[in-house]
Parts: sequence; C-alpha cells; structure tokens
Amino acid sequence: MSSTSPRPRSFWDDAVVYQLYVRSFADSDGDGVGDLGGVIGRLGHIAGLGADAIWLNPCYPSPQADHGYDIADYHGVNPEYGSLETFDRLVAEAHDRGLRILMDLVPNHCSERHPWFTAALAAGPGSPERARFVFRDGRGDEPPNNWQSVFGGPAWTRVTEADGTAGQWYLHLFTREQPDFDWRNPEVLAYFDDVLRFWFDRGVDGFRIDVCHGLVKDAALRDWDPAEGSYNAYSWNRPEVHDIFRRWHALAAGYGPDRDLLLVGEVWVPDPADLDRYLRPDELHQAFSFDLLVQPWEARALRAAIGRATARTAGHGAPAAWTLANHDVHRAVTRYGIVRPEPAPASNDAFAALMRPRGEVDADLGERRARAALLLVLALPGSVFLYQGEELGLPEVQDLPDEARQDPVFHRTGGREKGRDGCRVPLPWTADAPAFGFGTGVPWLPQPAWFARYAADVQEKDDKSTLHLYRRAVGLRRERRLGRPGPVEWLETADDAVLAFRRGALVCAVNTGSTPFTAPAEWGKVVLGSAAADGVPGDSAAWFVSEPDGE
Repeated sequence: MSSTSPRPRSFWDDAVVYQLYVRSFADSDGDGVGDLGGVIGRLGHIAGLGADAIWLNPCYPSPQADHGYDIADYHGVNPEYGSLETFDRLVAEAHDRGLRILMDLVPNHCSERHPWFTAALAAGPGSPERARFVFRDGRGDEPPNNWQSVFGGPAWTRVTEADGTAGQWYLHLFTREQPDFDWRNPEVLAYFDDVLRFWFDRGVDGFRIDVCHGLVKDAALRDWDPAEGSYNAYSWNRPEVHDIFRRWHALAAGYGPDRDLLLVGEVWVPDPADLDRYLRPDELHQAFSFDLLVQPWEARALRAAIGRATARTAGHGAPAAWTLANHDVHRAVTRYGIVRPEPAPASNDAFAALMRPRGEVDADLGERRARAALLLVLALPGSVFLYQGEELGLPEVQDLPDEARQDPVFHRTGGREKGRDGCRVPLPWTADAPAFGFGTGVPWLPQPAWFARYAADVQEKDDKSTLHLYRRAVGLRRERRLGRPGPVEWLETADDAVLAFRRGALVCAVNTGSTPFTAPAEWGKVVLGSAAADGVPGDSAAWFVSEPDGE
C-alpha cells in the first residue's frame, strides 16, 4: 500500500497507548500483586494522561515462570489478577472513558502446564498430541540441533517417557517451561483462531503479538552457524509466518469496520527494512519501530532511525508504532543516563543488550534526556506506546537483591545477567503510604526507598514534574494533530548535536549536546519545553509554533 492509497482512518493512526504491566501497576486486594481491580481503580490516571488505549501485558492463567508469558489457559484470567467478570468490568469502564483495550497475545509458546502439553508428554512419540509442538529425537544424547534459548542455555529439553527412559526433546526458544508450538500443524492455527474470536467477542480492541518473527521454524531444524552472525535465521523471521498474519488480518476484518481492531507486532529483525513484509496491506496493521529505541543519545543516530522508519511508512502506508521503553528493556532514564558505558557480552538475541546496559548512571541527566526524548517521539507521525512508570521519570531499579529477583534471565544465566525485574518494580503512587500506595500487602518485588521522590502524589504538586510534562505533551500532541499522517520536514542547524524537524506549523528541536541552542526567530515561540529554562538548553527539547492560533 502506498502512502497515497485511500484507507479509512483508524484509531491507531495516531493513538497514545499506555502499556500496563498488570502485576506491577496497582494491587486492590492486598496480596502484593497488581490486579485488574487495581487497574480499574487507576483508570483515571491513564485517562488523565490523555491516552487513547491500554495494552495489558498477559493476564491469563499462568504458573508465572516468565510472569505471564507462559500461558496455561488462553481463555481465562489469572486468579491472582481477578476473573473474567473483572475483566469484562475493566473493558466496560475503560470504554466508558474512551480507552480501548489491547491484550497481549503469546502464540509462539505456551506453559508446560497447558493441557495440550501435558497431554503431549503423556501420549508419547509420534502422537497427534506431540505434533502440536516441536518434538524431535536427539542426536544420540545431544539435542536435535545447536539452537540456544534467548534466556540462556540450550533451546531443547529432553523428556522422560512413560516407561522411565530418556526420550524425545522439545523446543523452547525461551525457558524450558515455555514449549514452542508447531505452527505447521493445522490444529494450532485453528486453536488461535478461536482464541482471537473469544477475546474480540468480549470487546477487546486488538492484540499486541509477542515474538511475531518466531512462530515458524526451519522445517529441517538446521544447525545455526554463529559465524553467520548473532541472528539465527533458522528460528526467526521465516517466510511462512506471513501466512499466519494474513489469516488473522482477515479474521479481524470480519468483525467489520466499526470495531476497528488492531494487530500490532513485536518484530525483532536484523534489518529494519525486513519489517515491510509484516506490514503489507493484508498482514499486521503495525509493528513496533524498535530501531529508534536502540539508538544512543546522539542527534545523527536518532535522526537516521526516524528517517528509516518514516521512509518505510511512506512506502507501505502503515503508521509507525513508536516506543522508547517497555517491560523487556531498561527504563529510558537509566539507558540515557549512562555516562561511562561498559561493553556488554555477545548475545544471540536482538533485544538482549537493552536488558543490560552497563556503566555509571547519572539519573538526573537520564531524566533530562528522557523528558526530551518524550517530546521527540510525540511529535512524530504514528502511534506512541508509553510504558507505565515512564510518566513518573522512574529510573531502573538496579540494586535488587539476588534473592528477590524472579526473571528467568537472571536464573538461567546463573546471575550473570540481571534481567528485567528492574523495570517491573511496582509503581509508587503515594510517597508516605505503605508500599508507596501500590497496595496494602508486601509488593512482589521490593521497592527502593528513593521511590518516594518519584511518587505520583509528589509530582501532582509540582507543575514542572515529569508527570505534568507528559500530560501537557500528550494534550498538545492531540490538539496539534501531530500524530496524524504527514511528512517530517528536517531542518538544518549549525549545531551537529541538534536535530530539528517541522510538523505543520510546529517545529520540534532536540538538543543532544551540552551547549544551549538558540532557535531561529522564524520558528516562533516555545509552546512546550522539556527543561525548566527557556529555549533549548543542553539535553532538552522544545516545541516551537509560528502560528499559535492554527496550522
């Protein structure tokens, strides 16, 4: 689809989506775990930010080996989080506030406790039950191939058969508790058709699809040669995945244009241009533009990533889905605040380095840069996904005690990698309340004492806080229609540390250096700045408007 092709406007063309990690958002029943009741009680916070939709991280029944990404039942709600009735109430109350609900779909793998997998273990080799997963005989006492898990160690686990003998191996690209489905099996296709319909029929407005690029594996399960690069082309980004997304696109379209259902993909590919194939008119509606997320705080790198994404958007017509943080990566404040970076070890996974940026962190510097990055991303055409707690300027919690850590990344690497717990610590709502207002029980991950300075109630009282900046920026974005399709007109400056572009009558300028930047008079006046000072100081951004009364 070209950018000039007619297409009805959809809510995701310019939506602001609030990503909500249910377990860490708000606890309504005092068990120390966030839940859907807590989400309902805090819907006012999300609506007050100006969000258009909420993306719920997995809230299905799960043993929590990977905190919800190991699903035992795709048609229910984890009892820790509530019930289907609670979920229905959340959908209704969110819709009443004008907020759409997106769920997290995890189709690459399920939990080892999913009824299909327990049946596969009991049924034995060659059974129809095992054909739903990737079971294979080994090479003697070795796995069927040399593939490695994203979370460390081999991607294969050997089972003990019913007669007590060592048996077949099953594939798990993540933890051993997460067996991969075999998407070449028609039963798997039909099962997930039913899953999508189940939730669409309950009023869900779309899905963020986990590990889109990994569903189909090489038919021969060939060995991966590390000399060819760190990306295993036999386990990721196989051409057959696109048939699945065409099928789902047609299923969603069958609900009619009034539902305006969204399929947005998590797609990690070695070349950002590979995203184009996932965004053909009959496949995914969107895929995350991770290219911007991985860039250093440098004007040239940021501009290049934006240029690549907007060029692709012009080619295929699908609006960009921007994000600067999520539940899998270190928080933006910490990533942007590293002042003496240390090299990270080599990895076979595309997002692994984002889990583990190393070096000395200046949190104040990181917050200044993260505030500036917010104005950058909100000025771009497309939708923006904001991760919970970023609106409070939270840094990563890097000093969690080892005994408190729960991420399988930490445990499967023997503690060499700290994992993702640091961006999942329960949010601080009230500075002087137990658990900072998260709930009445002991939080499932410990909160540091310094969370008090970032609490929402503290920031409510400070007009210059990051929370207030988010509200003003999202509101002005909507008022100026910055997310709507349209060109990004780059403006040249004499300072290489500054990137600037025009969107209609608004100019966004981002200063990645330390020297203040003086904007040309023709840009107009500052209508919003990330720093308290006037203009564009170092490590800040500002929006200028030359026609304040209209575009």
